Amino acid sequence: MDPALEERYAEEVQVVDQVELSDDESDLDSNDKYQYEQVPDIEDDSDLEKDEDLATALMAVAMKSSKEKGFRKDRKAPSKTLKTKPSKVSSESKYSEGSEYKEEEGQDFKQDESDDMISESKLHKEGTESSPADDKNQPVTQVRPAVMDDFFRKFLIKVGMKKTLDSFNTEWYELSSKGKLSADYTSPVPDIYLRNQELDDNVHIMNEKVIKMQEIAAKAQGTWDKFRKERDFHRMHHKRVVIEKNKLVTDLRRLQKHFDKYEPTLNELKKKYETAMKDKMLIRLDRDKLKAKVSALEEQIKILNNENSKEKEPAIPTKSILNQTQKRAAKLPVENPPNPFEELEFDAPKAENYNLKKTFRGHLNSVSGSVFHPKKPVLATVSDDETWKLWSVPNCELIMSGEGHTDWLSGVDFHPHGTHLATSGGDQTVKLWEFKTSSCIQTFTEHTQAVWGTAFHYTGDFLASCSMDHTSRLWDLSTMKCKTTFRGHVDSVNAIAWQPYTNNLCSASGDKTVSIWDARSSLCVQTFYGHLNACNHVAVTKKGDMLASCDADGMIKLWDVRMVAEIGTIESGYYPINQICLDRTGTRLAAASDDGSIKIFDTQSQELLQTLKGHDDAVQTVHFDPTDNMLISGSSDCTFRIWS
Repeated sequence: MDPALEERYAEEVQVVDQVELSDDESDLDSNDKYQYEQVPDIEDDSDLEKDEDLATALMAVAMKSSKEKGFRKDRKAPSKTLKTKPSKVSSESKYSEGSEYKEEEGQDFKQDESDDMISESKLHKEGTESSPADDKNQPVTQVRPAVMDDFFRKFLIKVGMKKTLDSFNTEWYELSSKGKLSADYTSPVPDIYLRNQELDDNVHIMNEKVIKMQEIAAKAQGTWDKFRKERDFHRMHHKRVVIEKNKLVTDLRRLQKHFDKYEPTLNELKKKYETAMKDKMLIRLDRDKLKAKVSALEEQIKILNNENSKEKEPAIPTKSILNQTQKRAAKLPVENPPNPFEELEFDAPKAENYNLKKTFRGHLNSVSGSVFHPKKPVLATVSDDETWKLWSVPNCELIMSGEGHTDWLSGVDFHPHGTHLATSGGDQTVKLWEFKTSSCIQTFTEHTQAVWGTAFHYTGDFLASCSMDHTSRLWDLSTMKCKTTFRGHVDSVNAIAWQPYTNNLCSASGDKTVSIWDARSSLCVQTFYGHLNACNHVAVTKKGDMLASCDADGMIKLWDVRMVAEIGTIESGYYPINQICLDRTGTRLAAASDDGSIKIFDTQSQELLQTLKGHDDAVQTVHFDPTDNMLISGSSDCTFRIWS
């Protein structure tokens, strides 16, 4: 080979080595373009003809450079990975025997010559022997086959050696057509571009995973910060609770010491209170003794006055046993007289015709009871304001009022002759009032708790009362003493009523039962069971054949007295029924409900006929007048209303 030509090839190989070294030491992803020295044109074509094989010389130079490059890389770290950007080569050539090579002008070829050299060196090393340790350290790459002549053409095009390329193509295809090229020169050259692309894809995937992991880590960091803040908050709250607890403990100890100081004073006051109560009891006893002496003296004075006036005026006889001066014990009738209502027939009032006529605010507190006079159009009402009042009906003009109870009033009833009035209240007393003298003529105090109601016997000689002390009492009005006590209920007796023209007394109790008592023997004749809550009131028909009772569940039960059986049940609603009353026929029942309404039912069909609304609060009492033309209701709104 000509020395000048060999020197030119050596310079070209040196430029290629410099490019490879710069790639190993700099960033593989940089966009710097390689600079190559342009090989001067060969003017003397005879030098090329003298060379036996230009391709053989180029191959030898490439092998030499690849060996030197492999030696340099062995001195570096074996784990270093080379990355190069693949360049695009677009070239179309038509080769035929005797035709010239034509290159497309304006095409940009950017093939990295260093990668070709690396591939060539790896291909060369495949044929050489290597130790097992070296084989383990060498990376394994998948190559895509590329022919040797394409490799050299790309190299010559890249460095701009067009004349050399023309000469190479001419001689190469001439030798190829003659079959003078061996298989060593036509073997494929390894290409690492595919491997580099796979590595780039892996790097991209790993970068996406890193970004996702960073997002997860950021969320975990936020959650951790949130938990840390909650922990700090709860810790602060716990400290505050501990401080408050310690403060409360200190206050409790201080109050305990303060209380210990007052304990001797409290004991002393307690002893003084007990002493005062004893003195009060003794004073009461002395007062009662003096009152008895005064009463005896007053009686003696009256007797003396009567004896002195006998000569002047004769005494006026009276029918009532209350006005007799002789104090003889009255007796209950042995046989019951005939009931006049059994033979009488009345027309049932039309519930649809009842409408509100008048409203009167007659008391300062709740109106708890009412009753009609048996003979005159007079209405009596009692209230929680500790007073009772008489009103004319229907104008409701005040006739009389009475004060004497020291607590609320609950029950009221007229004497059958209409000359007296009985009231009961929360002061555990029953008072008997006389209209003639406009005063209280007797107070019964044997009950130990509040008295709920009173009722006169049809003879007018006896008065019954019921109390919260679980008992009912029968008072003899001739002697003004308790004749008998009815015991048997296990809860408060809330209402009583006499069976007309008999000696049987009906009672409704908070123990959910209704009982009938024989006043002569003081024994319970019959007990009716069926209510599921406390019984508030009981009423008896004029004929005496049916009982009606109501309870706190709003249930009304009808009982047959003769058959001792339940006739039916009326459901009035969810509110308690405070009081009930029956008309003369026994077919209409009025119920005072706790919802502020009055409900009228048919006892035969047990249907609701009419609901009267007008009160602003619970209705406590309701009554038909003796002719069934009017209905009176009293309420907790301090008013009583007339429905006509």
